[in-house]
Amino acid sequence: MTRVIVVGGGAAGMMAAISAAESNGRVLLLEKNEKLGKKLFITGKGRCNLTNNAEIESFFPAVTRNPKFLYSSFYSFTNDQTVDFFEKAGVRTKVERGGRVFPQSDHSSDVIAALKREMIRLGVSISLHTEVRELIVGHGEVKGILTSSGEKMYADAVIVATGGISYPSTGSTGDGYRFASKCGHKVTELSPSLVPMEVKEWYAERLMGLSLKNIGIRITDGKKKLYEEFGEMLFTHYGVTGPVILSASSIVGNRLKEKELVLHIDLKPALSEDQLDKRVIREFQANQNRQFKNSVGSLFPSKLKPVMVELTGIHPEKRVSDITKEERMRFVRLIKDFSMTLTGLRGYGEAIITKGGVSVREIDPGSMESRLVKGLYFAGEVLDLDALTGGYNLQIAWSTGHLAGSSAAGNLQ
Repeated sequence: MTRVIVVGGGAAGMMAAISAAESNGRVLLLEKNEKLGKKLFITGKGRCNLTNNAEIESFFPAVTRNPKFLYSSFYSFTNDQTVDFFEKAGVRTKVERGGRVFPQSDHSSDVIAALKREMIRLGVSISLHTEVRELIVGHGEVKGILTSSGEKMYADAVIVATGGISYPSTGSTGDGYRFASKCGHKVTELSPSLVPMEVKEWYAERLMGLSLKNIGIRITDGKKKLYEEFGEMLFTHYGVTGPVILSASSIVGNRLKEKELVLHIDLKPALSEDQLDKRVIREFQANQNRQFKNSVGSLFPSKLKPVMVELTGIHPEKRVSDITKEERMRFVRLIKDFSMTLTGLRGYGEAIITKGGVSVREIDPGSMESRLVKGLYFAGEVLDLDALTGGYNLQIAWSTGHLAGSSAAGNLQ
């Protein structure tokens, strides 16, 4: 009899299967897709941001939902152990800006291949094209699973690692939430997270494709500051995306569902307003006989220049020598506070993760076992856990998967 069944062949599920097999469990992994790791394949734009190389203590502030729940899992399988695991499995790694850890090859397929090799080496049975319809539960214990084809598979422990409902094309269709609810678990409110945001202004579409690096952003609700960060962003035909925007969505998403917010972009965060004014004065002095529209080329990327010129209210053909101090200061303030109105989040099809999930109050943080159903474990995005961008969400998957696997196999009699 199969002793441990893992439902879901994503990051958390594959790690859970490996961990359970290392703990001498007989493991069967079920995946409804035609291949393993479909969502993992597209993470980090196909490069797979494995984890972050920061001290493990600094992971907790990056977790936006239920960080304290992760103490046992993060410390039982740390980011350093994650890197060691993949290095030993043949995936050389490298560290990039912000401590992000990637495969040296920049190919997420290498990560998936390494996980598959490890499962095969440890004797994990893998069944693709196998969709689980429901869990078999009796007398407060999980007994196994029922597939959509009507086959019953029995086990001493079942690990649900089905992901959320973001990127549904990869198979993340919320199955785990349904399994959990049917077992009596509470599933908290779900919403897309680490997701692009839509804006009201006309110039977003005009700036489509423009990437801004080393900028500062603030998001405000009236006078209240909700989020502030420094980094990189990108304009799209509907609004904004990129690392700082995606992380911001995790913090302000719920508020944005209720009302519009304001995104403030500081295009020159390294300069104070006074320093920037001096820089603009030098630029104007060097171009004093030219028209305004032709005198600011060195300040902005070419795609941004006509938008900034238009938003200043200064006539584009006005000679620089004729620009007043008041007009110049308006230009300086625009550079320091280039604002847009945020109107909403994009949908699950573009969300990196799902906010919300199986309530962690009903899960033992020391083992990932359900407090309601003996032998039932949860790992990864199906839980009400999420974090900012930078490798933190995948570390949640590795750590909770590893703990669930070792606990499930270790608890077998």
